Amino acid sequence: MATTGDPAPAVPDQPEQVTVRLDRARSELLPSLGAQVYRFGSSTLGTIPQGDNAPLNQVLLQAPGVAQDSFGQIHVRGDHNEVQFRIDGVQLPEGLAVFGQSLQTRFAHDLSLTTGALPAQYGFLTAAVIDIDVKTGANSPGGEVSLYGGARDYVQPSFSYGVAGGRWDLFVTGDALHDRVGIENPTSTFNAIHDLSNQYHDLAKMTFTADVDTRVSLIAGVSDAEYQIPDNPGQVADLGISDNGVTSFDSRNLAEHQKEITDFGILSLQKEIGTLTLQSSVFTRYSSLYYSPDPVGDLLFDGISQTAARSVMSTGWQTDASWHLDDQHTLRTGEQVFVERNVSRTSSVVSPQIGTDANGNPVYGSTPETIQDGSGKTGMVYGFYVQDEWRILPRVTINYGVRFDGVSEYVSATQLSPRVNVVWRPTGSTTLHAGYSRLFTPPPFEQVSDTSIGSFQNTSAAAQVTENSRVQPERDHYFDGGIDQIVLPGLHVGLDAYYKQATNLIDEGQFGAPIILSAFNYAKGEVHGYEASVSYDRGPLSLYGNVAWSRAIGKDITSSQFDFSASDLAYISNRWVHLDHDQRWTGSGGAAYTVFAGTPDPLRASADLVVGSGLRADGSTPNGRALPGYYTINLALAQTFKRAVLRGTTLRLDLLNLLDRRYIIRDGTGIGVGAPQYGLRRTILAGISQRF
Repeated sequence: MATTGDPAPAVPDQPEQVTVRLDRARSELLPSLGAQVYRFGSSTLGTIPQGDNAPLNQVLLQAPGVAQDSFGQIHVRGDHNEVQFRIDGVQLPEGLAVFGQSLQTRFAHDLSLTTGALPAQYGFLTAAVIDIDVKTGANSPGGEVSLYGGARDYVQPSFSYGVAGGRWDLFVTGDALHDRVGIENPTSTFNAIHDLSNQYHDLAKMTFTADVDTRVSLIAGVSDAEYQIPDNPGQVADLGISDNGVTSFDSRNLAEHQKEITDFGILSLQKEIGTLTLQSSVFTRYSSLYYSPDPVGDLLFDGISQTAARSVMSTGWQTDASWHLDDQHTLRTGEQVFVERNVSRTSSVVSPQIGTDANGNPVYGSTPETIQDGSGKTGMVYGFYVQDEWRILPRVTINYGVRFDGVSEYVSATQLSPRVNVVWRPTGSTTLHAGYSRLFTPPPFEQVSDTSIGSFQNTSAAAQVTENSRVQPERDHYFDGGIDQIVLPGLHVGLDAYYKQATNLIDEGQFGAPIILSAFNYAKGEVHGYEASVSYDRGPLSLYGNVAWSRAIGKDITSSQFDFSASDLAYISNRWVHLDHDQRWTGSGGAAYTVFAGTPDPLRASADLVVGSGLRADGSTPNGRALPGYYTINLALAQTFKRAVLRGTTLRLDLLNLLDRRYIIRDGTGIGVGAPQYGLRRTILAGISQRF
């Protein structure tokens, strides 16, 4: 029993307080000081058109400088797919999926997109960092079932359940998607031919809090998707190939398919020891892709009917530590190691060349032959960093550090990369930043061997160019500067400018019928641009708008030359060309308003806008012209009920491409561009969800 002179007994932290404190400590491990960060909070993710059902790439299009491409790809600040994804701060190794997105919006309690002159903790893929803060039983308690669907056979049931009690926390979610818009339509028609997809996505997160300073979490996810490749009618088979007497084929009857699987798991330990905070994680990711051709049609149209299977198994670990020395200095250090195994197998049906005609054109035999090929490779990428966040003056902070990266896969290379960011807050409402980052990007872990190219000589799949230099790491000098201003309470304005000078700039393209992206290098590259953003969030009204201008160019293709024509290689060898994903103007905007705010039955109305000036296509020169510009508007209504009879019920209605704008994303020409792709036509979707 305590006496009057005894100190009062300490009140133990409640589980909710421990969780919040450890979450805050984890976020301090990876600060974005000096970089540009665009955040999507839980309320934003719940009210955007399609809500939790929105594909992740469509959500990210609402951030500044993010351009739309085919196959669900995005380009951030003029880069091609150099985007890393993190889950609770842990970076996932790069996968093979082209169409499917293994990470879903419904997994996220909130997410952020970070770009600019990145601090030293971010390596490997550096165009942008997308960090998903996964839902937990504490912040998403209870269960929910939902049914969502509409036009083009769109049906998407989903579920989630979260529970927290004592030291344990559990959250699980999953969905199944069936629709006929799995891949972009190669024509401007309302419905595509042969475009069915079936997709499944599941995620579970379990957390055990051992004590007030220690917790362990396990995250596991599964994605399984099958796609029909949509057909483009009216194509002509003009290669002069015969498949046992068959010389023509109706392109609307092509039957190509692709299957993509991604599984991942992350086991993390977070620990606080005084002013030292660390998180150490081990992870694994398996990604596979299997392409099934049309046996006859692919041969007649492309000169090859190739069954292709690729897989990558990645395992590694990541540790990040933060040590708060005093009011002026916070030291941070960490490491990342990925060990990867890449396996590729193909079975290719081709026609043998038996001679040439009077004009020198190849003549092929009528009996196809099969070429088998396979390869495997084990490699490693690794990185280490140390940095100091130094508050040199009360309103000036310098975040400086160095990072060492290496790759030992198809090529071996290393780089020591200094980085520095300066942030000045002259007033409580004004923030200026400037930064420099030396960047090192390892090539994607896939490569076609020289022997594979040689085996196709004197066949209908022979490459015009046989050179196949290895894809090299990209090395960049990156500069960024900008200002953020709070004009009025709730009103925020930002301006930013950036410049990247690249050596061995990495780009990717689709070459051949299998929808597999292959990497190549430009000897030199330059990317620069400007961004402006404005947002207002106060009371029931939220508004935002972004506009960006960019220019991305490259010169001299120095790897994977066999994928290109001799004329293109010769032209690009001594001339700058636009990158195929270079879009001069990109914009987005949106508004949301809550009707009946503060009542048991709020109605949330929202709209968003995406604007693009058009990606590149071939003109008189490679990538010599821009495709037509476009804009699309989406609307959404979400009605939530909290009264007794309909308690926990939410109804939503979404109108995508409200004005039914016909716009082209790709026209089938350009460096590394495959078939044409058009944007989604007007689509009406509706859903109902019930919490319990």
